[in-house]
Parts: sequence; structure tokens; C-alpha cells
Amino acid sequence: MAFRPRARRLWASLRAERRTLRQGLVALLLSTLAGLTAGLTLSSITQTLREVPGLMILIPAAVGMKGTIFGAIGARLGTSINAGLFRVSRDREGVLYQNVYVGIVTTFSSALYLALLARASAALFGLPSVSVLDLVTISVVGGALGSAVALLATVGIAMLSHRRGYDLDAVATPMVTAIGDMTTIPSLFAATFLTRVEALNAAVAAASIAGCLYATVRGFRTDLRGARRAQLEMAPVIALTPVLDILAGTAVEARLERFADLPALLVPVPVLVSQLGALGGILASRLASKLHLGLVEPRAVPQPRAALDAALVSVQGAAVFAMIGGLAVAVSAARGLPGPGWETLVAAVLTTGLASLPVALVCAYYVAIGTARFGLDPDNHGVPIITSVMDLTGVLAYLAVLTLIGVTPHG
Repeated sequence: MAFRPRARRLWASLRAERRTLRQGLVALLLSTLAGLTAGLTLSSITQTLREVPGLMILIPAAVGMKGTIFGAIGARLGTSINAGLFRVSRDREGVLYQNVYVGIVTTFSSALYLALLARASAALFGLPSVSVLDLVTISVVGGALGSAVALLATVGIAMLSHRRGYDLDAVATPMVTAIGDMTTIPSLFAATFLTRVEALNAAVAAASIAGCLYATVRGFRTDLRGARRAQLEMAPVIALTPVLDILAGTAVEARLERFADLPALLVPVPVLVSQLGALGGILASRLASKLHLGLVEPRAVPQPRAALDAALVSVQGAAVFAMIGGLAVAVSAARGLPGPGWETLVAAVLTTGLASLPVALVCAYYVAIGTARFGLDPDNHGVPIITSVMDLTGVLAYLAVLTLIGVTPHG
């Protein structure tokens, strides 16, 4: 049968990629452990989520924006390493300096936008929400704190990968998204304390609005050609993809009381959706590097090299979803969090992950080749689009699975 030789060739190819597979699995393991911190934080602040309506709407978008900004930076740095262009220096024309500049500017310009989106979504769906100024303070201050850590981590991982010869495309996205999860939720929670003093909140919100507008104008008027191009290409992505994250947060906000009663259900949510995005981001980053180097052509039907990358990601995904389910149960039990039972939680995580992974793979491939065909840089679009698509897909799939097994109500 023709199937057997193909299967043997695929197995041989997977064995040849053992180093990449091992590096990716280690990165996914570490990022899963880090991402569970975000889940624990989320399950521990249910009272704050009740007291600050609209915060749950903002959280997925704020977390997702870290993946959008710093995942794209990791992808660009990975491509520069593969092309031999990466240098550790403070040269303004260098790849490293310009990507750091983009990270800082887009962090502030996007934070104000996310606050406005969260408030608009709450009004549109008839959900309660705190004031716009409250959301601006939380989004900008919390986002800046989380981004500072994510930026340092992204640059550090790139420098380490360059020095040690690691495949940055395989390790950057899962590590960056997990660090974004781990730092952003606590940062947003900490920022809520500023809103409790009305005068302080008003002053911080006003300063935040002024700072964000200045960063936006300064970013687009910069004389750094690479940074300006990255911002111009990412502007539509930053404008559109957070809508998916806001919808994901809105879906959870509408069911917040149920999650508050069973907080163990919240533990796997951040790490599950972030790893779905990370897996798609790994594929997109690898394809982007191959497209830049001419190793893969932008065709409607995947070539063998692209299919091999998808197979590697699928193997990693199966292992990661089982790991998330088991660790979520262990962590919930250790913390004594009420939940639906370990069998239900593991089944929900595995089903959600395996059902959503094909969406991530298809999205990663066609976004990468689509941007290449239109003459755009796949590094600026692949990871941002995929992480946002998978945030919404993962949340909706998780809610659907829980509903099917009778854990959460419809609505």
C-alpha cells in the first residue's frame, strides 16, 4: 500500500527532527508550568472579577496582545538569526534595537485601544462594566508592567538562542506567550488597586491617555525604517485581532458566576488557549523562516517540508494537552479549589485541545503563505493573527465542551 511508505518517510523525517522536537517540547513544558501560574491567579481573584465588572472582558485581550506584540518580535528575531543578521548591540539601525523600539511603542498604543474595546463590548452585550477611566488605568498600567517582563524575556531568549544555537522559532512563541500570561494577569490585578482612589485614578488615566497618544504618533513618525515598516504592517493586526480576544473575554464574563462557583475550571483556561496559540505560532514562525530563505513556496497545497512542520507541532500538541489536563487537576487539588471532578476536567482539556489544534495548523499555514503572496512579512502577521484566533477558538471550544458534559449552562 502507498500509505505505508509515506508513513515510514514521515516517521524517518520526525526522527531526523528529534532535536527540534525536543527543544520545542522543553519550551512547551516550561511554558505550561509558567502558564498555570496565570490560571491559579485567575481562579484566585474571582472576587475581584465580580467587584470590577469588565475586567474579565479585558484580560484575554491584554494577555493576547502580549503574544501579538512579543510573539511577532520573537518571530522576526528568529528569522534574523537564521539569516545571519542578528547582532547583540545598541546600534539604532540594528535588528535588536528596532524590535525593542516596536515593542515599547505598540505596548502603549494598544493598551488604550483595548480599554475602549472592553468598555464597548460590555455596552454592546448589555453587561455591567466599570468606567472607561478605570479600564484605561488597568489596561495601560497593568499592560506596561507585564510588557516590561515580556520584552526582557523575549530579548533574553533570543540572545540565548543565538549564543547556544537553539531554534528560536521552536522556543520563542510558547515561552513568550506563557510569560505574557504569567505576568499580565497579576499586573492587571495590581492595577485595579489604583482605581479605588478616585482622584488618583483620574490622574493616572489622564497621564496614560496622553502617554499612549504620544507613543502612537512617535511610533509612526520614527526615522527607523525597519521599525516603521513593522508598525505599519502590524497596525491592521493590532486593530482587528483584539476583537476576537474581547469576544472571548465577553463569553467568559457572561458565565462568570458559574466559574466563580467552580474556580478549578478557570485554572487550565489561560495556559490552554495560550498553548493553542503557541503551537500555531511555532508552525507559523518555522514557515516564515522557510519562506524567507526560499525553502518553502507559498502554495495552496502544503509541500513536504511544511507538512513535516505540521506533524512536529501535532506531536507536541498531543503531549502538551495531556500535560495541561494532569497539571490542572494536581494544582486544583493542592489548592483545594472546587471543581467538577478530575475526570471531567482532564476530558474537557484534552477534547478542547485536540478539537482546536487543526484550526491552529490550518490558520498558521494559510496566514503564512497568504502574507507571503501579498508581499508582506509573515513574521508580522502569523503569530499575532493565530494567537488571537486561537484565544477565541479555544475559549468557545472549552465552553462548548463544558456545556456538552453538563458543567456550564448555555447562554
